[in-house]
Amino acid sequence: MNIVGACVSEAFHSAHETRDILLPNQTEHVSQIAVDIGGTLAKITYFTLFADRKGGRLHFKTFETEKVDECIDYIVKLLKDAQHHYGSQQILKATGGGAHLYYNKLRFRLPGVIVQKEDEMECLITGLNFFITEIPYEVFTYNELDANPIRFEERSKNVYPYMLVNIGSGVGIFKVDGPGPNDFSRISGTSLGGGTLWGLLSLLTDAPSFDDMLEISKSGDNRNIDLLVGDIYGSDYSKLGLKSSKIASSFGKVFRKGARQNKEDFESADIAKSLLFMVSNNIGQIAYLNAQQHGIKRIYFGGCFIRGHPITMNSLSYAINFWSKGEMKALFLRHEGHLGAIGAYLR
Repeated sequence: MNIVGACVSEAFHSAHETRDILLPNQTEHVSQIAVDIGGTLAKITYFTLFADRKGGRLHFKTFETEKVDECIDYIVKLLKDAQHHYGSQQILKATGGGAHLYYNKLRFRLPGVIVQKEDEMECLITGLNFFITEIPYEVFTYNELDANPIRFEERSKNVYPYMLVNIGSGVGIFKVDGPGPNDFSRISGTSLGGGTLWGLLSLLTDAPSFDDMLEISKSGDNRNIDLLVGDIYGSDYSKLGLKSSKIASSFGKVFRKGARQNKEDFESADIAKSLLFMVSNNIGQIAYLNAQQHGIKRIYFGGCFIRGHPITMNSLSYAINFWSKGEMKALFLRHEGHLGAIGAYLR
């Protein structure tokens, strides 16, 4: 791949759709597609040439894993179109747990296509290294209190060591010491991730999809669900640096001794925001503790859990800033959900 002049497309996309990356100097067809099939979502990366000018673009597509057949249908169409136009041997790079779980199905649905399984963790790190060192206006910080909440980081190859917190169905935490294929290690993780949030919201709200769940959380008020410091002390607890708005107990107001509560007694939007705070704050603190233990200042958050959602990013940023007293930095990516897919594509 010729990545000279690469940039993120500024063409309008829907709220949770990932922007393409323009490659003006990649002039040859690339005869492979990559798919990263996780426990909750499947992500596809592929390249097409421009019809009217030099160069082309990298595309990013997402499907729910429970609808994996729709994902495979999409891959079949892409490969058939490429075979028709270019006639070269087609390759599918597959990573994630689904590369193993659905390997036979992929082989059956894609006769004549070479299906190569790629190591999930190596693909994650390869993808992240590509985005943070090669793509301008990719990495940013987020602070809702700023007039412009998003501030982009300058591209740099001097980023090591750093930590990746990859939030998918669960959470994997990796320390990366360099650009090499063996320069990383998994140092921690937690089972409380995107799958946890999705599962609980499916039980407790009527939102039909993850994007809908995130959308309703924007109008929610977690104070109707969560027990705050102010509910206990009547004000800030200044001695410990706890503001009255700090959550003391997630879902703490739902329990009433001697009373049976029903979810109909609470607004779905309030439940969604409370759960989003609960999962995000937990991930943020675990990330901070691992970064502190390993002496790391730069923490990248990846995975489709984030999806550019302001409440999620602000919760993670606040947690890292609060616990580190401003010494660590929470960093986000415009292509956070496609680290594994682009990593497989580049291998």
